[in-house]
Amino acid sequence: MFKTTDLYDEYLEDLQVAEPLFRDFGGRQRFCGQIVTLKAFEDNSFLKSAFETDGRGKVLVVDSAGSLRCAMMGDVMAALGAFNGWEGVVINGCIRDSADVAKVDIGVKALATIPRKTIKRNQGVRDIPLSFAGVVFNPGEYLYADEDGIVLSKAKASM
Repeated sequence: MFKTTDLYDEYLEDLQVAEPLFRDFGGRQRFCGQIVTLKAFEDNSFLKSAFETDGRGKVLVVDSAGSLRCAMMGDVMAALGAFNGWEGVVINGCIRDSADVAKVDIGVKALATIPRKTIKRNQGVRDIPLSFAGVVFNPGEYLYADEDGIVLSKAKASM
């Protein structure tokens, strides 16, 4: 099992290290996988469609522009992601139903919680580079997350 601190010590500046903006909400605090990206502002339609696909070995990274006005995901969406094998999700925004999300076997990192849900407008863009938390999340690269933070690698790290 990996630790982000050990990965950093081994690979040093070959890794990107995300700024410590995120809180842990999911049933897993340690998760890793190939990055799939989604840019969607206050609309989780595309997040749901991503979680409906096979997510084995993958982590969904969602840029909601740091919005603290509504939740991009709740317990039903987390359960859908877990059911389809997603390792985890990192959301530059909020979630809701946090007590129930904590019971789901999926990694979830987000900025905060809020009760308000999104409005479905079926808007979003998948599989593009996303820039937030001082790093660039590139589709197809690798994300490693644990209690100490998030590191990104161009290639799968040997553990």
